Amino acid sequence: MRISDMTRTRAILERHGFTFKKSFGQNFLTDGNILAKIVETAEIDEKVNVIEIGPGIGALTEFLAEKAAEVMAFEIDDRLLPILSETLGHFDNVRVVNEDILKADLKSRINEFKQPDLPIKVVANLPYYITTPILMHLLESGVAFSEFVVMMQKEVADRISAHPKTKAYGSLSIAVQYFMEAKVAFIVPRTVFVPAPNVDSAILKMTRRAEPLVFVKDEDFFFKVTKAAFAQRRKTLWNNLLALFGKSDEVKEKLTQALKKAGIAATARGEALSIEEFGCLADALLEQGLS
Repeated sequence: MRISDMTRTRAILERHGFTFKKSFGQNFLTDGNILAKIVETAEIDEKVNVIEIGPGIGALTEFLAEKAAEVMAFEIDDRLLPILSETLGHFDNVRVVNEDILKADLKSRINEFKQPDLPIKVVANLPYYITTPILMHLLESGVAFSEFVVMMQKEVADRISAHPKTKAYGSLSIAVQYFMEAKVAFIVPRTVFVPAPNVDSAILKMTRRAEPLVFVKDEDFFFKVTKAAFAQRRKTLWNNLLALFGKSDEVKEKLTQALKKAGIAATARGEALSIEEFGCLADALLEQGLS
């Protein structure tokens, strides 16, 4: 019987006296068909290493271990360690790391794989309350993850995969799509979790680009500009940039020249600009000495 089988899940939780902690955002998936579909979507085989975040009692880990070269699962809740030892102990290619993923030195951890040169994919059911910090930590870690196939709140998945000129499009869309191609693979109803969350989930598949979507002179500045452009969505790009750089006559003149060079109207709003246009704008602002 699979770990994810509802009867077995309940039996495991009751035997260990486990209670859910809201602070960890714990919702355990109990549908084997969906778990199998996640692994299929991630195209896991024996030539891939996997990082999992928040394995819970090991339901997804079990499916991953059957396909992957090796699985490294990060679990912050030490109450789950004896459960995972029981449910996954027979796998020799699974390692549970009792560590907060946000504090993990991922470059060092990757070298602990038996075959660290294999492509590394992140496959996980992410805690809703820290989905964005986890994704940004992974993207900024310097580890060249080949792909993310992760479950998250549907609303967040929609924001990450959104296109310009839509309400969901924003700085998060740009931050991820700069590095990765992102698309929603399928929707997961709230009814297949224990306990059931208040919202539906989505599986988001993100594949690393061979190179960033646009070439910019300064990545940190590029992200600074995109974040500022959406600081107050109802305001124009001009007003949001003034809030970032100041409202002096000198700044206004430099902004005017930068927008002109980038071919962007001062009255435009951030959601109207493509990632390529943001790249042109960021470089033009730098040329004007704004940083």
